[in-house]
Amino acid sequence: MNHSWTYNLSFGAPTDPVEPRAGLSRNGHTVVAVFLGFILFFGFLNNLIVLILFCKFKTLRNPVNMLLLNISISDMLVCISGTTLSFASNIHGKWIGGEHGCRWYGFVNSCFGIVSLISLAVLSYERYSTLTLCNKRSADYQKALLAVGGSWIYSLVWTVPPLIGWSSYGVEGAGTSCSVRWSSESAKSTSYIICLFIFCLVIPVMVMVYCYGRLLYAVKQVGKIHKNAARKREYRVLFMVITTVICYLLCWIPYGVIALLATFGKPGVVTPVASIIPSILAKSSTVCNPIIYILMNKQFYKCFRQLFHCQPPSSSDGEPTCHSKVTVIQLNQRMDGRNVCNNEPRPETDSKMISLLHPEPSLEPVSKAVPPMS
Repeated sequence: MNHSWTYNLSFGAPTDPVEPRAGLSRNGHTVVAVFLGFILFFGFLNNLIVLILFCKFKTLRNPVNMLLLNISISDMLVCISGTTLSFASNIHGKWIGGEHGCRWYGFVNSCFGIVSLISLAVLSYERYSTLTLCNKRSADYQKALLAVGGSWIYSLVWTVPPLIGWSSYGVEGAGTSCSVRWSSESAKSTSYIICLFIFCLVIPVMVMVYCYGRLLYAVKQVGKIHKNAARKREYRVLFMVITTVICYLLCWIPYGVIALLATFGKPGVVTPVASIIPSILAKSSTVCNPIIYILMNKQFYKCFRQLFHCQPPSSSDGEPTCHSKVTVIQLNQRMDGRNVCNNEPRPETDSKMISLLHPEPSLEPVSKAVPPMS
């Protein structure tokens, strides 16, 4: 079965998996090992803190935050099962897992990575729908569990096929990690790579861009009505949206582009050295995700401060709490005298309106049931 071994994202020539790949020197492997060690340490630490926060603070255990928990679990599994082995392989200058270990590595890391990507896309829609659409404010754990379970099933649908003949997993880049065999020229592999690129990268990116774009538009519309009160929130949402989209694109688009070049480009167009950088960027998402989606979140940040005794508990009975504030925006709803959102009659108007749904006069009412926007 040695014929199945190939260095993806490289020249595509079959070779012995235990031989170091020419083109990446001993010093090059050391540099890669240093970066992977950094990603391994902080990726594991950041996601461990997230898991501790979920265990310690009951107020964080709401349906939408289960998506954040799902992202942290998948990222931590990537650190444990993938980054660790790739780090050790770069220290040795060659892949140390063997053929079966390579298949396992390629499968589990692809699976956990896609779970994280799909969860990020679902989270973007959840934030958009929670803050701009007329949804029930009550907790719905059934939908949250369905979203979490659906992300894993969706991932398995796209990561199991290489194990049963639709493409395959092999050593990639400089020969110290494994992934899908991007350089295969067979029709089966090519069709799989096209489908994987569309359904596991392009579609999640489009969902995120649309949802966060609409969310930002909604906040800008509110800013026109309440200029002073909404300005701070508008800038915060803008910062969150830009950071989220840029980090997502920086982590995953280079890897996708290099994979497509290896698949459809001329043999040798992607060198092992060139393929290392996108691979490291993709792995760095395990460090970025907890910071962007958790620590930049006001609710989680308050709990984070309480965890390290930087902020006293706010509850009277000693139970640590960290409530969040949220604005719910009804965007582009036409009020026509019939039922709107809560089946309540509204005055007739021909124009589209944007209304703030809040129980208090403040622009940011306290809400226990709805997660924070940023």
